[in-house]
Order: sequence, then structure tokens, then C-alpha cells
Amino acid sequence: MRWQAHPVLAVCTTLGLWAAWALPVARVAPNRLLSGEPVFLSALLPGWAGWMVLPLIVLVFSPTNAPAPIPTVSGPGGLMDRWHPVTTLLLMAGLMAGLFWLVGRYAQQVTLTESRLARTSLGAGFWSILALAWLASLDAVQHLTRSAVRRHAVMGGVAIPFVTLLVLGVGHDLSILKEYANRDDVFWTAVRRHLQIVAVATLPSVLLALPLAWACSRFTRLRQAVFPLLNIIQTIPSIALFGLFMAPLAWLALRFPALSQAGISGVGLAPAVLALVLYSLLPITRSALAGLDQVPEATQTAARAMGMTDGQIFWRVELPLALPVLLPGLRTAVVQTIGLAAVTALVGAGGLGSLMFDGLFSAANDLVLLGVLPIVLLAMLVDALFKALISFTRPAALLDDSPAVAPRADAGRYTA
Repeated sequence: MRWQAHPVLAVCTTLGLWAAWALPVARVAPNRLLSGEPVFLSALLPGWAGWMVLPLIVLVFSPTNAPAPIPTVSGPGGLMDRWHPVTTLLLMAGLMAGLFWLVGRYAQQVTLTESRLARTSLGAGFWSILALAWLASLDAVQHLTRSAVRRHAVMGGVAIPFVTLLVLGVGHDLSILKEYANRDDVFWTAVRRHLQIVAVATLPSVLLALPLAWACSRFTRLRQAVFPLLNIIQTIPSIALFGLFMAPLAWLALRFPALSQAGISGVGLAPAVLALVLYSLLPITRSALAGLDQVPEATQTAARAMGMTDGQIFWRVELPLALPVLLPGLRTAVVQTIGLAAVTALVGAGGLGSLMFDGLFSAANDLVLLGVLPIVLLAMLVDALFKALISFTRPAALLDDSPAVAPRADAGRYTA
């Protein structure tokens, strides 16, 4: 047994204590348009509450026997080493839920004692502590299991106390939840529209990128011409690319009424989807090409010997074998599309970006957050889903949590 500080938890704890002392956890304003006066955590806690940090300090400098980054129950001291990440996860779950309950209760008091127009917004200290607690939880869960599915399940469990308080109505007097209450119907319409934009942009991206990757794998000169062009598209600012499509699409809709009746015009979904498709082509095509390049030549030869055509070889042999390398690129493209879809509101496509820009134009910060936070959560959920899919397509040896199974030398190329 040896004593050593756990570096990630130590850094998160140090920064969290600084944020709790130096940054406001809430702001109280007379109305929704003003930033308000800062409220620090020390004003919400009793004097003895400072001792609550003691368990974190003990956890940071707790003894450990773990010589490896991922402890196991079969190794020396393995059972003892698991208590540290489990305790960290429990503390972080309680910290996030407790902080939200504390600020929510304070917002309720403000509503009861001050004007009905008064707003209590979540401050920089709240978001900083929440983010640091989540990072500490991510580090702790890495020491419990190699399985991506189990890691995401554990992280979902960490969020359960926080989500439970939210569902029970704790914090309903916070400004961001008041913004939601005033726009609940518009909010869910924007969420559905955002998902529609992402889905409509992703499907043609995949259908275009897969044949393009197949052609690049067969013709080297095509590869040398395609990827510089796709790299240049990535350097064009999103707003500029949306704007480039507005005039041509407006002319086409005017020249061909059938296109206008189909919903294609200079504003709306059409320019947004075209731009998002172009942005998605590079990561999907590159990962698909990398996956096709690693398919053994002997496998292709055996498929041809069985009488398969080139199309059958691609769909039945090459694509399934390339899937573990293709999915990370698709994951990057979809997460990128979720973020860029917010900007499409500027060309009339709607979505959560419309709430975000409404908040920016009216100087209502909590309305901005009402549009931004769901985008972040959607990106996190999609990222977790793709990580789980990637783990299912990996070789079985890489998914075995047993310490007796050593990682393959080429396992890095399967890393999400």
C-alpha cells in the first residue's frame, strides 16, 4: 500500500474549491434582461458546511495499491482499489444534486420575497463546479471497466439524482426553467426540427460518402483530387457556406416551380442541408476509406472466387469489415452536424438555434442557454450511442474485461 494523490481528482477538487470561493453560483436580477447581482456559495451555506469538503480531501490523498489504470478484482489489492472510483462517483453525484437543490431553494426564496419579475440565474460557479464534478466522474468510471456500454450506464446513474430533482420540480423558479415554462410548446417543436435537420443531412452524407470512398479505394488519382477539395470545404465558415447556397437555390425555385412546391428555396431547410452534407463528407469518406484499405486482400479474392460481383463484395464483405473504422468517422460527422445545425436558424431552417439567436438578439442569457444546453445534451447522447455501437463492432478480445486478455498490438486503430 502506498500514499499518493490522485492527479485528476486533485486538479478537479482544487479548481472546484476555487470556483466555489471566487465565482458566483447564482445571480439575482430584477428582470430577465439584466445580469443581476452575484450570489456566492458561502452566502447559501451555513458556517459549518466548510467541513463538507473533508471527504474530498481524504479521497484525493487516499492510499492505493492499484499499479494499473484499470483495477481488477483478481489482481493484488483489486477489491480494495475499486472502493476509490465508486466512492468518487457517489460523492460527485451527491455534489451535483446537492448544489442544484441549494440554488433551486434559493431561487424559490427570491420568488417569495421579491418582485414577481425577479429572476435567479445560474452563475459561472455553478456551471464550473458541475463540469468539474462530471470530469471527475468520467475519470473515476474509466477505472471501473473497459466496456463503453457499462461506462455510459454508470455515468447515467451519476446523473440520476440531479435529473430526479429536476423532474420533481426543484429549481422551477430558476430563470432558465421559467424561460422553458413560457416556451414549452415552441421548445419541443424546435427540438423535433433540430433532429429533422440532423437526420435529413446525415442520410445523404452517408449515401454519397460510401460510394465515394469505394471509388477512392479503387482509383488513387481520384483520391488525390477528392480529399484536397473536401479539406477546402471544411475551411469555409458555416455562415458563408449557407449564404453561398441561398442565391442559386432561390433562382432554381423561381425558374422551376416544382422545386418550390417541393419546399426547395433560398431559405429554410434546403441550403442548410446542402451545407451540412458537404461538411459531413470529409470525416465519413476518410474513415470509410481507411476501413476499406484495411480489408485483407485475401478476403476480397475469396469473395470473387465465390462469384460475387463488385457491389456484392462491397456491401456484404468490405463494408461489414470496415465498420469498426467507419463508425468513428460517422460519429464525428453526426456530432458536428448537431452543433452546426444551430447556425442554420440564420437561414430560416429553425431548430434549437432559433431559441439561441432569439436570446442573443434580446440579450436574454437564459433563453440562449435554453437553446444551447439541449444541443450539448443531444451531442453527448449521440456520442455515447456511437461509442456503444463501436464497442459492439470491435473484435471480441478487445471487449473482454478479464486481465488475462492482453490488448492487441493494433487495437489503437479501433479506438473511438
